[in-house]
Amino acid sequence: MLSGGLDSAVLAAQEARTYIVHPVYVAGGLAWEQGEQDIIRRLLSVPPFSNGSNPVMPLVRLEFSLRDVYPPTHWALKGTPPAYDTPDEDVYLEGRNIVLIAKAGLYCARVGANRLVLGPLAGNPFPDATPQFFDAMARALSLGLARSLTIAAPLAHLHKDAVVRLGRELGVPLELTLSCMNPDASGRPCGRCSKCRERDDAFAAKGP
Repeated sequence: MLSGGLDSAVLAAQEARTYIVHPVYVAGGLAWEQGEQDIIRRLLSVPPFSNGSNPVMPLVRLEFSLRDVYPPTHWALKGTPPAYDTPDEDVYLEGRNIVLIAKAGLYCARVGANRLVLGPLAGNPFPDATPQFFDAMARALSLGLARSLTIAAPLAHLHKDAVVRLGRELGVPLELTLSCMNPDASGRPCGRCSKCRERDDAFAAKGP
């Protein structure tokens, strides 16, 4: 699953060293999604995604709207994310990973893929990013689709500064990634939301 953010871009590059990667984006109607999709298309047009040891296939865009679940005043729909210094818990989107995995899992079944890969990192505080949740979703989807599906989170032991180091080792153009909940129309990060702060902190911890 590819969002165009730092973590998922590094994950895709790492996976492409071993597997054929089918990048999937599930659109839920959230405010920042157009910026993410524009960034993904730019990322996939350059190395290491365009000339890796295994091919990275064109982006598959799926839809599973959250606009009929979250109220119209919700910050993720309005584009008014929590501020720069707010804690991670403030950006929790109830059930979002349930939606993403369910739709992507169905796509996997349709194309014959048996492994769905996501990019949560160490310290993720949300209940739908735990190994127990991923195992339970994999079992449910395997039962409901009558085929084996594994859900993997290969970066779950890493913090974001380590992901920055890994991305540089893999040749990922980190400057093209977008980790922001309120990018402008040209895809530039706002520099004011907590996702921008996480990214800033990771690069500062990594050093020049």
